[in-house]
Amino acid sequence: MDIEFNVEIVKKGNWYIARVPELDFVTQGATVEEAKKNIIELVEIQFEEMKEMGTLENYLEECGFEHEESPVFIGIERQEMRI
Repeated sequence: MDIEFNVEIVKKGNWYIARVPELDFVTQGATVEEAKKNIIELVEIQFEEMKEMGTLENYLEECGFEHEESPVFIGIERQEMRI
């Protein structure tokens, strides 16, 4: 099964926080690259552990992933408005 997910990265103080909102996973790193590497590593480790326990399919279904084609993420824009 192939899945696609978003990785959101924000800077908080001296750290970069990486989050996969669809899976509710969060990590951090000292750089953007480290935060990205850490979140991908976390997803891989968690999925491997869930496979071994036999819970991965159920977890993915709970997160909204199904065996049918998923919507394609286009983007997020930050908007600013003076009120």
